[in-house]
Amino acid sequence: MARFFGRYEHSLDEKGRVILPAKFRSLFDRGGYLTPYQDGCLALWTPDEFDQQMETMQRLAAAGRSDRNLARLWASSSQEVEMDRQGRMAIPLHLRDFAGLEGDVLVHGAIDRVELWSPRLWAEKVLPDESRLTSGSDD
Repeated sequence: MARFFGRYEHSLDEKGRVILPAKFRSLFDRGGYLTPYQDGCLALWTPDEFDQQMETMQRLAAAGRSDRNLARLWASSSQEVEMDRQGRMAIPLHLRDFAGLEGDVLVHGAIDRVELWSPRLWAEKVLPDESRLTSGSDD
């Protein structure tokens, strides 16, 4: 089971590629799957973790029209990706648009996946909860 942690700052090149940190690359020797994810980031899954996500989405699709449409959107937006010899991964335009990626990209380990964030969205949606770590509060 893959486990990811750590924070890395990278940027998109002129072709819409981002470098995957060397620490993560070996887990993507067989490629990976890039999907839209919660709060406006992208998730990069290993093939095994992606299979688990596909099963979750399949169950969700049976729950009702709204959930079925969510599963449809997720599947139609998902993309199989490969790393080149320099560890770069192309991010399709529709996924860059979804995540608001335009230059700088935060690449974070998120336990069972790698997340790619726009620094602006990270500051808006995640950093406000940092105080919970410093204060020890769950509020």
